[in-house]
Amino acid sequence: MKFRTVTLEQHDSDVARIARELRDRKSTRPLSLRKKVTSHQVPKPGDKKYSDDKIDVSCLNRILLIDVEGCTCTAEPGVTFIDLVHATLPSGLVPMVVPEFKTITIGGAVSGCSIESMSFRYGGFHDSCIEYDVITSAGEVLVCTPDNDLSLVYHSLHGSFGTHGILSKLKFKLVPAKPIVRIVYERHTDVESYRASINAHAEKRDVDFMDGIIHSPDLYVLSLGHFVDSAPYTHTYNWVTAYHETTALRSEDYLRTTDYFFRYDRGVTNVYPKSKLGRLFIGPFMGSSNLLSIAEKIHWALPKKNPMVTVDLFIPISRFHDFMNWYWKEFGAHNLWCVPYRPAQRYAWLSDQFYSGVQDDMFVDLAIYGFHPHDGRNYYRMIEEKLREINGVKTLISYNYYSEEEFWQVFHRENHFAAKAITDPRNAFRDLYTKTCVASQGRTSTM
Repeated sequence: MKFRTVTLEQHDSDVARIARELRDRKSTRPLSLRKKVTSHQVPKPGDKKYSDDKIDVSCLNRILLIDVEGCTCTAEPGVTFIDLVHATLPSGLVPMVVPEFKTITIGGAVSGCSIESMSFRYGGFHDSCIEYDVITSAGEVLVCTPDNDLSLVYHSLHGSFGTHGILSKLKFKLVPAKPIVRIVYERHTDVESYRASINAHAEKRDVDFMDGIIHSPDLYVLSLGHFVDSAPYTHTYNWVTAYHETTALRSEDYLRTTDYFFRYDRGVTNVYPKSKLGRLFIGPFMGSSNLLSIAEKIHWALPKKNPMVTVDLFIPISRFHDFMNWYWKEFGAHNLWCVPYRPAQRYAWLSDQFYSGVQDDMFVDLAIYGFHPHDGRNYYRMIEEKLREINGVKTLISYNYYSEEEFWQVFHRENHFAAKAITDPRNAFRDLYTKTCVASQGRTSTM
């Protein structure tokens, strides 16, 4: 069974309008997108994007086709995961990977590096995508697949942070789902036992979901989920109690599937307000999108020095122990979110030099959310230096302090600029280093 949720004529008309505006554009100023939902990149006070020229893509937020028999969905990039799950779950299907926040968009999940607790099976959301439509900065519409003559563009869109034109349509795979998720919590007292259990479950594929919260040097909790048809009870975590807190206390839990996917929407390990009394009164109004929207509106007032650390780190699982020893010493007692992650392929945006030092096919995404620097040190820079030592990589969603030379030792310069010559010959959207390491900090040159 296939069913359309909107007519394609409106989609085609909107794409034609955006392409025409790009073709007719005379300005050489940098260009950013005006979207309907708040970006899930970390707001930064001097980010040049706030003063860029804007092109309105807020209309591209519709699900176009759900193919139930073929287990695929075709949608525009501004579709949020909460709307996507609500549309597909009644047919017993969900995306292969559903990021943790309700208002992350499918386009944002591709341009960034969105993963979640099915990533030990399927990789990232981008690994489920089989076709992209891209509007170039010159106003041309390209159809990109893994094996057509635009395969480099297809593979380069993941992790590009909007530097390769405008995604206008995505086709991606869906997987069968049930209405309830049962979670069982394993507790480990050291990182070696934790790592061994991650590897064992990934090898046996005996669970549908796997993530965890690292509470302290002697409490590593692994959350193992299974789709089930029914439950003796169900919980939601959208008010007083934060989900991550319960992982240290419960032996099992049941959540409706949608509630499971967005169990962290109030924040992963950085839920606000901190007190339960404060959550009682204003908790429902302090979801991730609310906080990000507020921060975007007052970006100019955010601290320029010692910013709060919010970043995801991809650590080869064989170096997990090395990183955790360093982390407890330098960061102290600050909870981490742990997501086992097996990339489905070798990514075109990571350099040959980076891959030459990686022997593992499994990584752990360790998310440091809401750490407040306390001693004047640059913790983002400390992380970058540690990752170079252990062949890890971090997302570029927040503050980045790489030199240009260091950056292109990790990220693939040749592939990036080869794809960009096709998708953004005018350099309207900046290159990846300039956008994430220079302009984001309010600078105009690489210096």
